[in-house]
Amino acid sequence: MDAKSSEEGGEVPRTEKSCNQDGVSKLKNPSGSISSKDMFFRADKIDLKNLDVQLEKHLSRVWSRNIENQNNVQTPKEVWEIDPSKLEIRYLVAQGTYGTVYRGTYNSRDVAVKLLDWGEDGMATAAETAALRVSFKQEVSVWHKLDHNNVTRFVGASMGTSQLKIPSKNPSDGYTSLPSRACCVLVDFVSGGTLKNYLYKNRKKKLAFKVVVQLALDLARGLSYLHSKKIVHRDVKAENMLLDPQRTLKIADFGVARVEAQNPKDMTGETGTLGYMAPEVLNGKPYNRKCDVYSFGVCLWETYCCDLPYSDLSFAEVSHAVVRQNLRPEIPRCCPSSLANIMKRCWDANPEKRPEMDEVVRLLEAIDTSKGGGMIPEDQVAGCFCFAPMRGP
Repeated sequence: MDAKSSEEGGEVPRTEKSCNQDGVSKLKNPSGSISSKDMFFRADKIDLKNLDVQLEKHLSRVWSRNIENQNNVQTPKEVWEIDPSKLEIRYLVAQGTYGTVYRGTYNSRDVAVKLLDWGEDGMATAAETAALRVSFKQEVSVWHKLDHNNVTRFVGASMGTSQLKIPSKNPSDGYTSLPSRACCVLVDFVSGGTLKNYLYKNRKKKLAFKVVVQLALDLARGLSYLHSKKIVHRDVKAENMLLDPQRTLKIADFGVARVEAQNPKDMTGETGTLGYMAPEVLNGKPYNRKCDVYSFGVCLWETYCCDLPYSDLSFAEVSHAVVRQNLRPEIPRCCPSSLANIMKRCWDANPEKRPEMDEVVRLLEAIDTSKGGGMIPEDQVAGCFCFAPMRGP
């Protein structure tokens, strides 16, 4: 019998079965059309790996939408959360490993806006990004309470919003939107530029000794304050120090800062910039706030010399020599012993022998700058012989 009778006494048309190259069986009705509900798939032809990737992308998009919806209805907000409608992002200032910095205004206040890059390129999973956001929220809760003249002032942050308009690299393209999973931090904009640029501009004429000590004191006081709040900066270097128009130094870029762990073993990994990194950090060993003290010692040398440490060595050579050969920047012979001794104590290989930053502050405050003691400018006729091996003490 070619057809079965229906409940109404009619007949159901005969269907034909065909199979394509992908192993998908299809049932055709007499008119030749194919219904999706009549399709069958061979299990051995299904690309499970591709399906996993597609599913992850789908779940990530759903997670992002849920976060955005939660942000839109969240009440009350955290005390440090910004109102995106009051923020105007004007232009790009700098781009680094942990994010991109723009200059903007918030409530008519001049601010630096740092957009944090945490896997928005699709490489990070939703779970990884969520873990970073939790850590970020915990640390911002500490940052917004900081109040010190030598630390850039925190203005606010956003845990994720698509309402920000980001200037594109090409002005003709207008603006781009911020992905909903991204985060941003606002701090007061400091207009004097970085300490690194200031030292570079003075690389030939050098700095007066009293200016060196003043800058060192600003940095030491800022670090002492952070350490008193259990915050380890972890990337202390001249590039992360800003100067205001009065040449007051302010510690910036908390991109890798974190609240100090109760157990030092909880803080490991190479975090920082190679020439400033303490041996224990380079070696992957547990570390604490004393890694900042080591970096301060290198910054102090850099400020006095208006030069870069280990400029003639490769990264691999620096890393090996600092850990294995106790390599440190060469202190000029013209450097006053009061300052040289601080450098040596700060970059001691043993973290326990390094002073606390509040002690460094007291040591710097006791230095007499009235008699000079700075590096000799290179443009002087005699030149600078501070590094000459035969120069007397």
